[in-house]
Amino acid sequence: MALTLFLFFFAPLAAATADGEPAPGSADRISLWPAGLAPGDKALDQPLQLVERSADPALPDRYVTHVSEPYLVVYRPARPNGVGLLVTPGGGYKRVVLDKEGSAMVPAFVEQGGVTLFVLRYRLPGEGRADREAALADAQRALRLIRSRAAQWQLDPHRIGVMGFSAGGHLAARLGTGFDKAVYPATDAIDKVSARPDFELLIYPVIDMAGPDTHGGSRDRLLGPHPDAQLLRQYSMQYQVRPDTPPTFLVHAQDDPAVPVGNALQFYRALLTAGVPAEMHLFPHGGHGFGVRGTHGLTTAAWPRLALDWIATQPGKASP
Repeated sequence: MALTLFLFFFAPLAAATADGEPAPGSADRISLWPAGLAPGDKALDQPLQLVERSADPALPDRYVTHVSEPYLVVYRPARPNGVGLLVTPGGGYKRVVLDKEGSAMVPAFVEQGGVTLFVLRYRLPGEGRADREAALADAQRALRLIRSRAAQWQLDPHRIGVMGFSAGGHLAARLGTGFDKAVYPATDAIDKVSARPDFELLIYPVIDMAGPDTHGGSRDRLLGPHPDAQLLRQYSMQYQVRPDTPPTFLVHAQDDPAVPVGNALQFYRALLTAGVPAEMHLFPHGGHGFGVRGTHGLTTAAWPRLALDWIATQPGKASP
């Protein structure tokens, strides 16, 4: 009964499969690429795997691996405020977390905030795939697709942002600093649309790949066991910030044992140096991966409201 109630209130308004995902071809499950597969890619040997880690059906905690045909799941408010958010969940580039950093955002951001969420199931490095830019290609394509169809979801095409968590925060930062990087061949008219987010929210993000603040798991999955100094710098996002990086909102807990708070601090300093508007909120407690569920009794619980208030101040102006 609890699972039924969760799906009714918090899942997209579409027929769901047994694993809680919208049915393929439904209005709330959007394939990124016309042929399913990204151009030049091939299906992995293993099919998509979706795993439920929670024993409580009222608090699902799913993750997905082996994504060959990336897609978006759309969560739509009853009264859209014109803002769209591409969400790139974390998982250490080993998995994509679907609920703690995806569907659990619905009450605050969709129902109360009026934001339309697009949670991305992106391709992961490894798993038999050598292309470490696959996730960035998916993020670029997703942002372009959302913007190109903004009218369909009652969105302002100049108020489309990205919100990334942990390793998904690294991916969001890659998008914000590399939105015009050619990481896949253009396939259709959608690929002529700007992939620049109008703003970005990085929640306990992985940023550094070389120093003491590095999250080793994300680095090893993305860059391999022995990356050289040039590769480490290329994927350390504090070195990739540029003046046209979107305005940025940062959240981190000082007691994060997995992705040290220095990641957010380094990115914030780089934003300041580049003259990019930025707002950062550091909380004393919260650890890592708190999302919205792990903030009970903590001041960290304020971050969704702070984020919505900040988004409301962003006028948005996409790159041409």
